Amino acid sequence: MSTTESEVIVEAKNLTKVFTRGQVMVPALENVDLKVRRGEFLALMGPSGSGKSTLLHLTAGMDKPTDGALVVLGDEPANMGERQLARWRNNHLGFVFQAFNLIPVLTALENVELPLKLTKLTGKQRRENATTALNLVGLGDRLDHFPRQLSGGQEQRVAIARAIVTDPDLILADEPTGNLDATSARDVLALLQKLNKDFGKTIIMVTHDPHSADAATRIIHLDKGKFVEGKAQTAPVMA
Repeated sequence: MSTTESEVIVEAKNLTKVFTRGQVMVPALENVDLKVRRGEFLALMGPSGSGKSTLLHLTAGMDKPTDGALVVLGDEPANMGERQLARWRNNHLGFVFQAFNLIPVLTALENVELPLKLTKLTGKQRRENATTALNLVGLGDRLDHFPRQLSGGQEQRVAIARAIVTDPDLILADEPTGNLDATSARDVLALLQKLNKDFGKTIIMVTHDPHSADAATRIIHLDKGKFVEGKAQTAPVMA
C-alpha cells in the first residue's frame, strides 16, 4: 500500500450538478461535500435518480459540475481538455460498469490489454501484464475465450482485470453486480474486497443493493442529490 492511508484523493466542495430538461432545471447534486481517503472502499447508495451515478461521472471527468469544486488525485477533471483528460483517466482510473462493456470480437486477454495500448509498453509487456491481471481475478485459464464463451460473472471479472491492468490509483464501479446472479455477485464483491484489502486499491462503488454495499468499508446514502444525514456508516466486512 503506497503513501499514507489518510491522504485525501477525492474531495468535493459544494458540488452541484443541474441538468436542463427543456425548460425545466433538474438538480442531480446539491452542494455536496465529500472526502475519500486513499485505501477506502466507499459505497454510494440511493434510489434511482438520487445522484450517485452523477457523482461517479463527475469524479471520472465524464461530466462537468454546474457549481462547486471537485479535486481528484490533485487535479480538477472539469478543467482538463479532452486529450489531457483521456491520458489522466488511463493513468489513474479504472472503470467497472454494470454492462461489462467487453468487445465481443476480442478474447479476454485482448480486452484486458486494451488500456495498455495507450502506454509505451511493448506488445510482450502488454500481454504479460494482461495475463497477470487475469490470473489475479481467477481467469488465467480463460485467456483465449471470447465474451460469449464466458458466464456473466466471468465477464465482469474480465472487466475488473481490464480496470486494474494499468495499476490505477482509483477504481470506479457503477452497479458492478447489477447484471449478475447472487453467486456471481458475491464472487465479484469478494474480488473487489481483495483488491481493496490486499492491494490497497481505493474504490468508489455505486449501488442500490444493501448487500453489495456491505462489501465496502464505508457507506454513504444519497437522496435527491443530497447526502442523507445520519446515514453515513462503516460497513461490516463480508464473510
